[in-house]
Amino acid sequence: MVMHTEFSPTAGPLTVKPAPQSSESSTSRANIDSFPTESDRTTAAAAIDEAEILQASIKAGSVDQIVIAGIAVIGLIYLLKLVMVTALFSILLAFVLEPLVGQVCRIRIPRAAAALLAVSLMVGMAGGLTYFFYGRAVDFATQLPKYSGRIRRALADLREQTNKIEESTRAVIASPNPGKAPLVVEVRESPGLLRVISAGSGTLGEVLLAISFIPFLVYFMLTWKDHAHSATVQLFPKDHRLVAHRTVGRISAMIRSFIAGNVLVGLITALVSIVVFWRLGIPYFYFLGVISGFVSLIPYLGVFLALLPPLAAGIGVVDKTGMGIIFLTVIGLHLLIMNVLYPKIVGKRLRLNPLAVTLSLLFWAWIWGAMGLILAVPLVGATKIICDYVDSLQAVGAWLGD
Repeated sequence: MVMHTEFSPTAGPLTVKPAPQSSESSTSRANIDSFPTESDRTTAAAAIDEAEILQASIKAGSVDQIVIAGIAVIGLIYLLKLVMVTALFSILLAFVLEPLVGQVCRIRIPRAAAALLAVSLMVGMAGGLTYFFYGRAVDFATQLPKYSGRIRRALADLREQTNKIEESTRAVIASPNPGKAPLVVEVRESPGLLRVISAGSGTLGEVLLAISFIPFLVYFMLTWKDHAHSATVQLFPKDHRLVAHRTVGRISAMIRSFIAGNVLVGLITALVSIVVFWRLGIPYFYFLGVISGFVSLIPYLGVFLALLPPLAAGIGVVDKTGMGIIFLTVIGLHLLIMNVLYPKIVGKRLRLNPLAVTLSLLFWAWIWGAMGLILAVPLVGATKIICDYVDSLQAVGAWLGD
């Protein structure tokens, strides 16, 4: 708080009173020249300097508190990775099943029974798809050794070129001192089965435990949807409840649009991939086409991940022209998705600029890994909606928008 000094017309004691927050230090310093004596001017200047130092210290302390609070929040999000990812993924599944529950409730079936039916169908479908894709993966792994000779011949030229580059590099950086070359000794620890199982048992057990909670979380989210919505709005003061209600409604609509748009775009991409892989004669084209089509939905990294399954299956089966068709199909579909279909179907609800999406993908992938890439877009979309309804954060919402 800035201080200014006042004097009585007569010689009297120096009194220092708080100045209004809107007063500028330059104006206070300009008034110092009107003081009667040099000592009074010196005392007033010292009081103003002390007040400015105090105000700067308060501002610095506020910035430090904000930085520390931000670091604490990031650390908490990282530590609660498994819990938050499980909860957010359950929310997405609840939004997927909500239309089905609503349709069942229209025929006068209790919401609890409708939610139980929807969750049961979800679990059954997940189990069936897991069994189907696991069987196709086992068959593909069984058939893969038949193509090992062709794969070796296809990679022989690449390995030869790699060896030449390695030998040339070794010759350039080799020690000029003549003599016996040092013997390279490599020590390897035998990968015992018990050691591998014990190393991964902790993480695998935690993931399985989190997956077992998902059906129960989805069921309770569907059953207590109205109560959770109203209770969330009641957490805010009365003056802000209408804004909170609209914010929650817009976030819900955004998530529904995001899920529906991704499913529709994924089905289109998978169908085109299946047809192209079938025409090329790639084994298990239906299995690889679905994987490549839906993996391609992952922003930026999806194009590289979508290329791996068809290329691995096509080595030794298709010629160079076929490999080129695979590259053109996968890359072309990814570009079509991200630049045409995705903005048309999903972008109307999100309205995010590419820089914000990229930074969000980088941040959440660093915090939560692969699941962060899936949840990054709805999270930054929800953040933008919240910022749009908060006066002090509207500038942030405008920066996130397009």
